[in-house]
Amino acid sequence: MDIFLIIGIIVGLGAVLTGLLMKGASVAILFSPEAIMVILVGTSAAIMNSFTKKEFLNIPKLFGVIFKDKQKEDPVEIIKLIVELSQETRKNGLLSLESKIQELSNEFMKQGLEMVVDGTEPEYIRQILSDDIEAMQERHRNNASIFTTAGGASPTLGVLGAVIGLIGALGNLNDTEKLGESIAAAFVATLYGIFFGYVIWHPFASRLKRKSHEEVSNRNLIMEGILALQEGKNPKTIQTKLLTLVNPKDRKRYLEANKQE
Repeated sequence: MDIFLIIGIIVGLGAVLTGLLMKGASVAILFSPEAIMVILVGTSAAIMNSFTKKEFLNIPKLFGVIFKDKQKEDPVEIIKLIVELSQETRKNGLLSLESKIQELSNEFMKQGLEMVVDGTEPEYIRQILSDDIEAMQERHRNNASIFTTAGGASPTLGVLGAVIGLIGALGNLNDTEKLGESIAAAFVATLYGIFFGYVIWHPFASRLKRKSHEEVSNRNLIMEGILALQEGKNPKTIQTKLLTLVNPKDRKRYLEANKQE
């Protein structure tokens, strides 16, 4: 579980509750089944109308991706592994990679190295791996757009909920004592809509995009390493090339780790 994400949601909810209390409003007013129905059911309908059944049913899996604190592959370890593989091929040739490939847990790297061992042309390997990366990016982009759609629909549905609430309040002007309470309750849907839109759904979309960016960066790193290895470049050259593809912090970590060794 990603504790940092949970903390962020709690902080956002706490800010809303604190704001209500500071204004002297009762927190109990937030418990509005009508407002919750308009926002959640309406947002679900907006997603259903925007995406296919398969994509809609995939949402629970996306929540798992968002909330799971899965450690991304360390680019430093990726570079270290590719350099080690290049040292192996310099000594024993490309065919020596066959036994190493079976030990790999990264399917993308395994696919690329298998094509190298099979003697596939470099241009074809680059095309296959690039297509794989682009297909993954498209899937991730589509997944993130589900939450972007929800984030766009939620605030607008909040306004719709407020209008529905006002219609109900103004339709019963005889009870003036409850009129103010009814009008206040009408705007609870707007509060829910804005909260879910800008504290939940849009940030979830951003988080998915960030996770996708990290995975794409690692796959590009692997692809360039595999192609350099196939070309027969020496390990030092491969190391230098791959280090230019990572951020300065990871580059520093790699160099410091090598010094210690």
